Parts: sequence; structure tokens; C-alpha cells
Amino acid sequence: MADTQRPLSPHLQIYRKQVQMMTSITHRATGIALAVGSLLVVCGLIHLATGEESFNHFRGVLGSPLGMILMLGWSWSLFYHLCNGIRHLLQDAGLGYSIPQFVRSSWLSVIGSIVLTVVVWAYVLMAGGAA
Repeated sequence: MADTQRPLSPHLQIYRKQVQMMTSITHRATGIALAVGSLLVVCGLIHLATGEESFNHFRGVLGSPLGMILMLGWSWSLFYHLCNGIRHLLQDAGLGYSIPQFVRSSWLSVIGSIVLTVVVWAYVLMAGGAA
């Protein structure tokens, strides 16, 4: 085989980052984050079943700055995965395959997830329900 100084297949250096590519990668990453975050929910249920003292300790951990950041990231992951999943369902129905529609729906899933996260967290913090 000849020794060439070029890659055998297209490499990441060749591709220009596009919103479609980034939303696909983010969708996969948020799926993983939701799976890992679900372990946190299970942990909370176990602490709840163990007793009030154990659950209050768990609430204290979630109420810490790190716990709040984790819950904020988990809730954004949930809303992003939801919005992007709806976008994929619409595409499965045959809608939104032109490039401008595809780019627009990608941005809508990003913006929608941010708006939903801000609305939910504003409600939770105003109601005094965070941890």
C-alpha cells in the first residue's frame, strides 16, 4: 500500500461545525446525562424510604451549590432531550427536511430547552421549593 500523507477518510479537521451536528452530539450527551441523573433520582427515593433523617441529609446535599448545578444541568438535559425528541418525531413524520427548516428546528430545540429550564427554575425558586 502506498504511504500517503493524507487521511484515508474525512477527518474532523475537514468538517465545519454546524448546528445540526452539534444538536445531534448534544442529544446523545443529554441522553447519557439523563441516565446518570436518573441514578440520583433513585438515590433520592432510597433515602426517602430509609427515613426522614436520611432524606433530609440528601436534600442538604442537593441544596448545596454543587447539587443545584447538577440539578440545573439535569433539568436542562431533560428539556433539551424532550424538545429535540419532538423535533425528531416531526422529522419521522416527514416534516422539516429542507436545510433551512432543519437548521431552524435545531435552533428552536436549543432555545426552547433554555426557555423551559428558566421558566421551571424561576417557578421553583419563587415558590421556595428548591431543596
